[in-house]
Amino acid sequence: MVINRKQHSSETRSRQAFREAFPSPNEIKASTPYDFSGKNLTPYGGVLPVATMLEKLGFQSLVERSLTIGRRTRVMSAYQFVLAMVLGAYVGFSRLYHLRFVARDPILAGILKVNQLPPQSTFWRFLASLNINTAQQILGVQRQMRERVWSAANVQLHTVTLDTDTTVHTLYGKQMGGRKSYNPKNKGKKSYQPMLTFIAETREYLWGGLRKGDRPSGQEIARHIAEAAQALPAVVKHILARADSGFYCWEAVEAYEKAKCRFILVARKTSRLVEELNRADWEPSPATDADEQCEFSYQPKGWGRAYRFLALRYEQPPEQNEEGEVIQYQLFATARYIYRVFVTNMDDPLPELVWFYGQRGSAENLIKEANNDAGLAAHPSGRFVMNRNHFQLTMLAYNLNCWLMLFNREASESATTLRHTTLATARLRFLFVAAKIWRHAGRTGISYGDHYEEKGVFNRLMARLRSIGPRGNSYPPVIASAFA
Repeated sequence: MVINRKQHSSETRSRQAFREAFPSPNEIKASTPYDFSGKNLTPYGGVLPVATMLEKLGFQSLVERSLTIGRRTRVMSAYQFVLAMVLGAYVGFSRLYHLRFVARDPILAGILKVNQLPPQSTFWRFLASLNINTAQQILGVQRQMRERVWSAANVQLHTVTLDTDTTVHTLYGKQMGGRKSYNPKNKGKKSYQPMLTFIAETREYLWGGLRKGDRPSGQEIARHIAEAAQALPAVVKHILARADSGFYCWEAVEAYEKAKCRFILVARKTSRLVEELNRADWEPSPATDADEQCEFSYQPKGWGRAYRFLALRYEQPPEQNEEGEVIQYQLFATARYIYRVFVTNMDDPLPELVWFYGQRGSAENLIKEANNDAGLAAHPSGRFVMNRNHFQLTMLAYNLNCWLMLFNREASESATTLRHTTLATARLRFLFVAAKIWRHAGRTGISYGDHYEEKGVFNRLMARLRSIGPRGNSYPPVIASAFA
């Protein structure tokens, strides 16, 4: 009997991992069929964290207790109208007319607990019913919300920096309060000049309001500074302040002193100040970008006492030696030099104070973000009171992004390392998230796509927000490490 077998045996092969069969890619072309049969789909799935934060921090009861609204609403409650306008601005629809594009969005309608939003005319009538004190009341709501956010997000900033600035909103219609005043981009056109103060460490809008187009007076500036200092959370013990030459007046300095602020302001050109600069002892300035530097004590006319003045000067090229030529708003020129002058009550060295003021440029970016991304310049009416109330609702929507970023921060981040995520970027990363609203067995839920890149960050944010709960008159922190 002959046995036929292989003379050379090999080791048994190990089992290979199962190779998943990847489906072929979707082919989308001109002939691809489409329909409108999908139900409960929304492109704004990222509104859920906003709604969670507002619910957990008691925003509804705060609004209902703080706002005095005389008009009796029918379609929705006053709180629902306020929340609809705030969420509309946060999503990106700054004009009341634009709300019709999200009138039946399932997630927005679900948060507001309505089938669909009312038309534009209903929102317009509600906004017109708000009285002259509503803007101040909305600022009060933001102040209390800030206290709750800082407590829950474990924000322990004992020292904050306030950046105050004005902006120009050019008007193209017949709005009340429009004035022909300082308008460098559209000279001769009427405008509003809002005044705003931001917290540099958290980028929050602290205080401000819509103003008529005239330059602010010293009394207006002093009142704004005093109210902004009072609106800070109780944890703040020390205040630093920065402002440009538009706030260079004795009333502003006096208000800073009363609020116990350490401030630095840009000085405006006067003949007496130029004489002081000519008499000063100048020395080289290797630690700044200037050619020379000096400092002296000087009391401007009308001021209560003398203050420390810091000055930098730059030599002008021969072809630019024109009297009165100004290169930037914070510079002024003479025949030979361009000067940059500050007044301060701080004792730090001159280079450090110049660097500190240079960081104020972020405030202009925040104003640009509020104007372009939140729609601050989209005034809905010709009535000044309506525009002023809408201004505060828009800035409340702006603050929603800042508050969410405080809850969404890394535990190791501090005030010096935290990077600001603009509203436009936050929308792309966290707001414009496709989702499906489902209902089953009496329960409602939201399903997101499995390809969403920010799953981990989104889950962490929702876990922190859902753990917020009041304890007495405060909110225990949901983040272990303090933001300081």
